[in-house]
Amino acid sequence: MRVRPTRRGAGLVVAGLVVSAAGTGLGSTDLLTLGTLPVLLVLLGLAAVGVVDPGRGNALRTRRTVRPDPVHAGRTADVQVEVALARGAARARLTDLRLREQAAVELSGGRPLRATVSREPRAVRLRYPVQATRRGRWALGPLVVTRTDPFGVAQVRATLGTRETVTVWPAVVELPVPRELLVAEPERSVVGARSPASDDAALRDYRVGDDLRRVHWPSSARRGELVVRSDERAGMRPVTVLLDQPGAGDALEWSISLAASVALAVRAAGHPTHLLTGTPAGGRRLTDAGAPAAQQLLDATVDLAGHPDPAAAERALLAEIGAMDEADGGSGLVVAVLGPQGAAGRAALAEVSRTRPSWAVVRGEDSDEPATATARALRRAGWRVVQAAPGSDTAAAWWRLTGATT
Repeated sequence: MRVRPTRRGAGLVVAGLVVSAAGTGLGSTDLLTLGTLPVLLVLLGLAAVGVVDPGRGNALRTRRTVRPDPVHAGRTADVQVEVALARGAARARLTDLRLREQAAVELSGGRPLRATVSREPRAVRLRYPVQATRRGRWALGPLVVTRTDPFGVAQVRATLGTRETVTVWPAVVELPVPRELLVAEPERSVVGARSPASDDAALRDYRVGDDLRRVHWPSSARRGELVVRSDERAGMRPVTVLLDQPGAGDALEWSISLAASVALAVRAAGHPTHLLTGTPAGGRRLTDAGAPAAQQLLDATVDLAGHPDPAAAERALLAEIGAMDEADGGSGLVVAVLGPQGAAGRAALAEVSRTRPSWAVVRGEDSDEPATATARALRRAGWRVVQAAPGSDTAAAWWRLTGATT
């Protein structure tokens, strides 16, 4: 709680002291009395607002809701705060209350939050938007409540409620998934194979010459385009997304956004999906388990902080590669988001492509020699590789990697 005079109150105190000093100097009792009155008024105001401190006791309760929570970076969430009188509390406690919400810069943009306020006899409600600018966990609240005495000479400021955390997922984009590239051959489909049924076969886009008897009409009607059953012995190839984290900064956010977008896209297409981030926060394995799995996947990226130096990043990448057999059983497609690699990293990645189809997006411009050398080494080892500068269009990088077109 903080009790203090307002500007008006401070002015009255100064004026009163000046008049009182003049009265004392001139020996005038009237001037001394006149100067004392405004000072007493301010003191009484301070005592009054202190007694009815809005943050004291349980007379006021607050409730805050954020929708959606979590929210993706770059998107807006709607916040509603309700301040209501507890049962049996005096209605006058809501008179002249001024409410101000606090939020982290990553939610407010460093600007005051502008809320729409609605008042009822026993409740005050605020509603305002926040713009999530960065991935992470950011503070929201507590609510700052200010009450001024009826004469406007004193005010008390207190906080209500608790500080809450808003989770911000990375920005993601919708990516196309080429079905014909992601369906495993029968002998390669070990993990994630599905037992086909009449309505549960692997589907692919219709191509000229396909037998019309193989068209899957219910799925075609839902998608608005013809799809046919592929070889019913084929299963859905598992996909492992490998994230090589750079240091904190824009390159890290871009890499996480691309890796999360790829993982969500292939998982939505029906593939068992695994995300390897090289840190305990990212987890080791995330599988195709419906909507909760997608949320777990995004949650795993929230606390990623990057690696402090290239040596640490290389150690983490080697650990990820060592965990791949556990993630996909030694089969499936690998999609990696990589930075320039040293000799040890390139050698380990070359081994990966000997047993799995492997794709990579390498961070760096074509003029970046370390990135170009890494891309060249991976191509020689059998990887499908494109280079993309951090901050460039993630969808465009994916289209170039998969051969998809806009």
